[in-house]
This record gives sequence, structure tokens and C-alpha cells, in this order.
Amino acid sequence: MKKWLVVLLLTAVAGVAKAQKVVYSEPDRADVRQTNFEIIGKVAGNILIYKGLRDSHHISLYDLDMKQVEKVKLDFLPERIINADFLAYPDFTYMFYQYQKKNIVYSMAAKINGQARIVGEPITMDTTALNFWASNKIYNVIYSEDKQKIAVFKVNSKSDKTHIVTTALFDKDMQLIEKHVMNIDMPERNDFLTEFGIDNDGAIVFTRAARASFNDNIQKATLMVKNRGTDKLNEAELALNNIYLDEIKIKVDNFNKNYLITSFYSKARNGNIDGLYTTVWDAPSARIKATKAIVFGEDLRNEAKGQNSMRTAFNDYFLNNIIVRKDGGFLVAAESFYTTGRSGSFNRMDYLWGSPFMMRPMDYYMFSPYSFSYPWWRWNSFNQLTRYHAQNVAVFSFDSSANVSWTNVVNKQQYDDETDAFIGYQLVNTGDQLHFLFNQQEKRMQLLSSQSITPSGEINRNPTLRNLDKGYDFMPRYGKQVGSRQIIFPCMYRNYLCFARLDL
Repeated sequence: MKKWLVVLLLTAVAGVAKAQKVVYSEPDRADVRQTNFEIIGKVAGNILIYKGLRDSHHISLYDLDMKQVEKVKLDFLPERIINADFLAYPDFTYMFYQYQKKNIVYSMAAKINGQARIVGEPITMDTTALNFWASNKIYNVIYSEDKQKIAVFKVNSKSDKTHIVTTALFDKDMQLIEKHVMNIDMPERNDFLTEFGIDNDGAIVFTRAARASFNDNIQKATLMVKNRGTDKLNEAELALNNIYLDEIKIKVDNFNKNYLITSFYSKARNGNIDGLYTTVWDAPSARIKATKAIVFGEDLRNEAKGQNSMRTAFNDYFLNNIIVRKDGGFLVAAESFYTTGRSGSFNRMDYLWGSPFMMRPMDYYMFSPYSFSYPWWRWNSFNQLTRYHAQNVAVFSFDSSANVSWTNVVNKQQYDDETDAFIGYQLVNTGDQLHFLFNQQEKRMQLLSSQSITPSGEINRNPTLRNLDKGYDFMPRYGKQVGSRQIIFPCMYRNYLCFARLDL
């Protein structure tokens, strides 16, 4: 009997060990703190990671044990590029980049195989003539959920009355499907265009928002849909019913053929956040399926408020994730983020262009609020002695009619001085649960912690992850899920950039 008990115990321990594993790469002395990077993903059995430092651009190949197999210089690139973005497939990846030669800005795509070698020649997606030297992105690349449609677009906002949106739609093989130029009327002086999305059929969707002044709330919003194969731009004004929206987020639900438009809202201009606004747009019938504006109750406010009062509980929250379900329902996750410092605090009203955690901000031609820089290492962004805070995460579950099914709050308290690289969270969807991975302060150490939430809204507060080596500081929100239960995280080790593979 004792023998069998020992066998069962060893089996259980082995199962736990197999369930979670952390493997680190060796720090590369060339990857210093200032290195820009992007985790491309798992391509042809290798982990590909882009690294850029000044005018040097490489892709590092790691095996599944996180050993660097090769570091390949991207010698096809011009001396200076404006940006670099990637779209990974199982056996290759596209690198999208922009550069300027004389007065022409080129939007380019290069196909790269699993050994980080270019396949064929770079493809010119579009060009723009300028009479100045561009330091900001002019083009943005978006792609459909199934990665079969890729669109590059630019927005010329020189005129307050009309914005000119140029789009070029490509298939997976980078064959041009169509190119269109849209003249979008901007009736009010402070009108602007919000986040763009694209569905699996190639339709491009975004909103035009109106506000009374430059840093005011949104008081009017119009959904814009440009379907594939037509020059017509369909417009539909959203029913706000005397509420004021914050930052508008758009999510394409390809399975149910819906567009989800969400935003925090207040009942007064520049007032406290009162609730969450949602509109569900049915794409085939081109009509609104449901519109709801839920009001946050006292229980939710009390749980989510952190250091704020009940009245201001959600004033520091930003929408981070929208996850759709096959039944037409969806989940929304929002995180509290703010800064404090000697010269004052910065909150949502100071971020005029949306959430500070946006990974792919919109760049508007000629008036872009974003310069080309990777956001992962923001040293001293606002003023000296800046403290960054990332607090609780509120999670909302909706049914297909935009009714609230349940709400819950992932409790965490994070802060760091002079950088926000190590705060925030990474959301990992394993099918059965959503896992929130974030650093938690324990005995003067930042340890990677996990809390998961079930489909019914129950939160499991898991213990600190095991097998964490001392000296490795994770940057969770810049990680990338590369498998059903596998994530690649960037880390810092003795001021050098390295990477870790986590198996949940």
C-alpha cells in the first residue's frame, strides 16, 4: 500500500511540474536596455524575435528550449526605417515597415521564413509624397482574424473639413485586391477618426467621433463601414441618448458577423465615469442589433475603486481587451492606470489620444500624436520622479443582446518608478479559463503571479508561479501567447534583455 501511495504521489507531482514550466534564454550582451523588440511568434518550429537598436535590425531564432540558434541581420532593410510590425503564420511571417527616400515614404512588406531569411523581394504596398522628413508613422497595417485579408491605410487630416482615407486591401499572398480613396466629411472642428478594424470578408470599419473641444468627451459618434468591392461608405449614427463617451473601441466578431463598439461613458461633460456603453452592429443587415448603457452599481464600484472614492472608482480605468464568444456574447476587461509625481498626477483626462497601454495606436498623417518608438521602456515620460500605477482589472461578461451576465474584479496593486515596463498584465486564453499574469511585489521582489477567471465569472487566485529564477524581471504585458498554453515573455536580467517561455 505504501508503495502505491508513493507512486501516486510522484505521479501527481510530475503532473504539476508538467503543468507549469519556465525556461529562460541566455542574456545577449548586444541586447541592452535600449533595444527595441517584438515577439513575432512560433514560426516553422522556431521562436522568432525582432530586435532593433538604432539602425541595426536583426531577428533572433530561438529553439523551444529558448536557446538562441542564430541571429540574422535584416540586410534587405534601408539604413533607416520608421517602424516595424509583424504578422506571423505557421511557416512564415510578414514584416511591414516604412522608410523615406528623398520626398517619398514607402510602405513595404517582406516575407520572411522560419529561418529569418527573406523570401523573394520586398513588396511595395503604397507610397506617399511629402515635402518634409517624416519622423512618425504614416501608414497603419491591420489584418483580419483569419489573417487572409491585410489592409494598409493612411489618413490625411490636413483639412479640418475633410479627412482623406486611402486603403489598399491585399490577400494572404500580398496580391492587391483593391485600392480606394475615401473623402470623409468632418462637420465639426474637433471631429476625429477612431480605431480601425477589418473583418474576414475585407470590410473596414471605424467610427467618426465628435467632441465640443480638443480634450472633451465624445458627444456624437458615427459608425463607418467600407465593404469590399464597393466605393460606398455606409454611415450610421450611434444612439448615445445624452451620455458622453470616453475612448471608443471596436471589435470584429467574425463568427456572428457583428461589430462591437464599446466605451466608458459619463452622464456629464468631463464627469466621472458612470458606466459602460455597448452597441452591437449586425454586419449582414447593416443595422444595430442592440445598444446598452449599463450603470456601475455600488458593489462593483466598491470592489474596483482601489485608492479612489466610490464616485471616482472607474475614472482611471482603460479598456484593454474585448473577447468574443461563439454564442454572440463577449467579455470586456479594463485596467486602472495612472501616474503620480512631483509636478502632479496624470489620469485619463491627460491622455488625449486614448489609453497609455495601447499597443497599436492609430497614427494620423501630418498630426500624429505618436512618434515611432517602442512603448516598452518609457523612462521618465512625463516628469522627474514619476511613479506609474497599474491597479485592479474589471471584467464584464455580456450576452448576445449586450445584457450584463456577470462582473468581477481581479485585484492587484502595482507601481514602479520612472518606468511602466514591469507593471500591467498579460491575458492568456486557454479555452477553459482566462489567465491574468502580472508581477506582484513579494519581499522586495517582483514575482510573476496568476489569477484566472472561469466562464461563469469565478476568480481563482493561484499561488505565485513556481520555478522562477532570481534576477529575472518579467515584462508581462509585452508577452505573446504562441500556443494554447504557452507564452513568451520579455525579461530583464542584470540590465540585459532576454526572454522566457512559460507553459501553463
